[in-house]
Amino acid sequence: MDHHVYFWLTDEKNNPADRAAFEQALAGLLEIPLVASGRWAVPADVEIRPVVDQTWDYALTMRFATLEDHNIYQDHPVHSAFIQAHKPWWAKVRVSDLA
Repeated sequence: MDHHVYFWLTDEKNNPADRAAFEQALAGLLEIPLVASGRWAVPADVEIRPVVDQTWDYALTMRFATLEDHNIYQDHPVHSAFIQAHKPWWAKVRVSDLA
């Protein structure tokens, strides 16, 4: 199962120092043992077409071996701490989960 999260940062947190801290926090999520693989990224420098959304600041993609691992991850203390610490940084978040 794949878990994709897109983050739009607030204007106040969209600066080099805060972006570096956010990147470190995203990397920490990937260290959770339930995460089989994953990575975070910023928008690629591709040709803009009507179907391409480049408005987000960061994307996080994770793969879980099972739906159960994904569900356990949702309540993992590191994930919960990430949300608690960074939720005020987000202007918007979108999640897509794929079977």
